[in-house]
Amino acid sequence: MRDGDGEQERTTLDEVIAAQGVHVRPLRQAIALLLGDWRQHDDLVRDSTLPRRSLGELLDALAGDLEHREVRGGGRLMRIAPSAAPRYRPYAERADQTGNGGDGGGEPPAALLAATTRDVAEVPVPLAALDHVQATPETVLRRALWLDERYDLRTARLLFLGDHDLTSLAVRAVRPEADLTVVDLDERLLAYVDERSAGSIRTVHADLRFGLPPVAEGAADLVFSDPPYTPEGMGLFAARGISCLAEPARGRLLLAYGYSPRHPALGGAVQRRLSGLGLTFEAIIPDFHRYLGAQAIGSAADLYVCQPTAQAAKATGRRTGIYTHGPQSVESERPERDLLDGLAGIAAADGHTVETRRADWAKPASAPAGTALVFDLTADPGPWLLRVLLATNAGRVATLLPNSHPDLGDARSQAALSELLAAKYRLRFLRSTPDNTHAVVLADAVAPEPDEVDGAGLVARSLLTRAHGKLANTAREALVRASGTGGTAMTKNEARAALAPLMTGLDGFRLIDLPRHRLAAVLTGAAELAAAR
Repeated sequence: MRDGDGEQERTTLDEVIAAQGVHVRPLRQAIALLLGDWRQHDDLVRDSTLPRRSLGELLDALAGDLEHREVRGGGRLMRIAPSAAPRYRPYAERADQTGNGGDGGGEPPAALLAATTRDVAEVPVPLAALDHVQATPETVLRRALWLDERYDLRTARLLFLGDHDLTSLAVRAVRPEADLTVVDLDERLLAYVDERSAGSIRTVHADLRFGLPPVAEGAADLVFSDPPYTPEGMGLFAARGISCLAEPARGRLLLAYGYSPRHPALGGAVQRRLSGLGLTFEAIIPDFHRYLGAQAIGSAADLYVCQPTAQAAKATGRRTGIYTHGPQSVESERPERDLLDGLAGIAAADGHTVETRRADWAKPASAPAGTALVFDLTADPGPWLLRVLLATNAGRVATLLPNSHPDLGDARSQAALSELLAAKYRLRFLRSTPDNTHAVVLADAVAPEPDEVDGAGLVARSLLTRAHGKLANTAREALVRASGTGGTAMTKNEARAALAPLMTGLDGFRLIDLPRHRLAAVLTGAAELAAAR
């Protein structure tokens, strides 16, 4: 490297490294080899596993600092000049630090396994309706070690689509500085990950059947998922995973999938579904995952390492039946007509016109004055009720749910939901209605008083009625408005500064994408700021 040209050479090398995406370790290994003894070109390819063309790009970037030596009988050797070596060692050090040995070929480190075992032992109870089957602690740690060995988790952003197995916590233990995100439907799981990671893992609420939150779009270099093993479930999670990748062709999608050898046609159907999305199988590692259950597939599943092609297809539209059990399974049926008629009759009280909508919260829903919106939520695993009420702005909302819904189970659960939405809706819980296994929740809009001076209520209502807006913007605007009810309004900068501690880690979030425990904290915190003003 010539004096005065260092910045140009370094930028060129950084560009070559960036072009490798998540598959950067072979390139770092090639640099490490060139910092050692003299090497032949073909040996570099073989020992680093770097493709010939990629090695050529690296050598071009290093050209000013390479030494060459002819070999008797033909051929040339090369190395990085000793005088230039200190400048390149930072690029090679990461190639030598490959974690804790994640090839699954030996016993994992005892301390890491003990920590993973403790995490798994206290995870919320698996939900059969969501096809939860717990991976063994050894498998969870094996995943983390393998990911850390295969990819540079110091620089690669890793996102988990569903994480009941707690692989994210194991990765955090193996690689504390990793950038990790968990997207999941299960509110309990998101709260658990948040607590166990002390908030160091980004948690996002989503039901992938209804869309992917904007905060997760293009937010990752690697996506890991253990999806429902139906062709529909595998296809949906894979397509959403592609959408999560910042640069799909340079990222990797890592999927757990297993099928019984007695039913190879099912395995073929899933593989065709993945191939049809534009995914290539870089590797399929058999029996990589082991489970505490799933005996129909031998309590084991393979690890699919998928590279999206330039034609990889992202998910569009809405899908429902993706699971193997319960009301959301592929074979599930809609509720009987008389139940829906009963729901409509309750919603129509007081002269309301009734309009039926599908359960969804990808976009805001609204209705004219005097119209009640009704939703069939009989397949709700728990989170849908809150999300539908957040997404919907109407004078009345009526929902049909199973009696066993977690928000209806006891007075405390009902009170918690009512308190969370109090600034937007007044809730009534009609258990065993229209029959003895279902319930109706009626939500009637809370009308603001014309001369309202309750800043806390104004802020809460503003956030709840604009759940799809960027949270930082809606909270700032609400606080500015609320502060004006009691005197001189805050400036935007003052409101932004006041909200900063509350918004930590929430860049790009919408209120509707927050896990429930964080959503409640934001509403309470913003209301307290308004009240203090």
